[in-house]
Amino acid sequence: MANKLICEMGLPKSTANVFSARNIITAKDALSLSEFELMELLDVGLEEVMMAVGHISEIACPPYQTALSLLEQRNHNEYLAGHLPTRLKGLDAALCGGIPFGVVTELVGPAGIGKTQFCLKLALLASLPTSHGGLGGRVIYIDVESKFSSRRMIEMGLSSFPEIFNMEGMAQEMAGRILVLQPASLSEFTESLQKIKISLLQHDVKLVIIDSMTALASGEYSQGPPRLGWHISFIKSLAEFCRIPIVVTNQVRSQVRDEASRYVFQGQSRSDTVEDPSKFDYHLVAALGIHWAHAVSIRLVLESRSGQRLIKITKSSISPTVAFSFRINASGILLLNNEGEEMTGPEANTIHCQDHSGIINYDREALQ
Repeated sequence: MANKLICEMGLPKSTANVFSARNIITAKDALSLSEFELMELLDVGLEEVMMAVGHISEIACPPYQTALSLLEQRNHNEYLAGHLPTRLKGLDAALCGGIPFGVVTELVGPAGIGKTQFCLKLALLASLPTSHGGLGGRVIYIDVESKFSSRRMIEMGLSSFPEIFNMEGMAQEMAGRILVLQPASLSEFTESLQKIKISLLQHDVKLVIIDSMTALASGEYSQGPPRLGWHISFIKSLAEFCRIPIVVTNQVRSQVRDEASRYVFQGQSRSDTVEDPSKFDYHLVAALGIHWAHAVSIRLVLESRSGQRLIKITKSSISPTVAFSFRINASGILLLNNEGEEMTGPEANTIHCQDHSGIINYDREALQ
């Protein structure tokens, strides 16, 4: 709007001609000068200058919006964009419909907490026919840790949707809609990503799952800290360009309480522990760090606390920070309470884990 021509703004012809004669062509040219500078340059009175500037400002500047109108516009856009319902009533309600299209959703938690179970169920739901509440499309499942199980997915389907999976040939048809990739390294994954964009359009893909991004990065430990900037940008652009949900899993790592901001991965095995851990005050954080966190729009933390597994919304622009207790059965993840528990203060961002198996630790040198 700043480059809009003054001659097209409906000013009196005589005034517009004066602006043009003094080489003040655009709204930016006029609004960059003060009223007194314009009076001197145009050789006109203050009243005429203020009238002209007010008219130009009204046309060139975008109209104001109220907080209410912005909220209504966002809700409308969310509705048009769509969601993949998780079939977890309380979680879907908190997320305003489920996993949103067009953004990256992250599942964070220690190994064995249920991230892959959640991913398998999402893949199943996305491949379901639209007549049964699914997206009726294909799924690209990037299985980095070789945890994908067709048998487990079919078990979920038989338990959740027996009317579909008991039909002859339906289980095989549903499994055939899941395209599984198993890259052995970050470099191999990088090559695959560049081909995925075409596949998304050619194969009517409705969901992409990466399980797990941390494992991809960990394969490059020997070459130093993983560089994921390009991957972050590309994955985010895929979600926006194709208007589909992309779900990635992320592990957790221990961090010293007074550690400022270190997101460097260790060079030793995950089973290694820090020497004399009693000297340090640890807490758990998402393994991929702050730069990755900025790229995701929704973060769901799966944790274990007081003998219960919890799924917690810790990042969302439209949802409260709320936690739901859950268990895993034949049909996948099952919420024990659809009301959830609202989290406030430090508890909202704390990640709990009763045992530290599956947590990435630093060696002593990395802590110094």
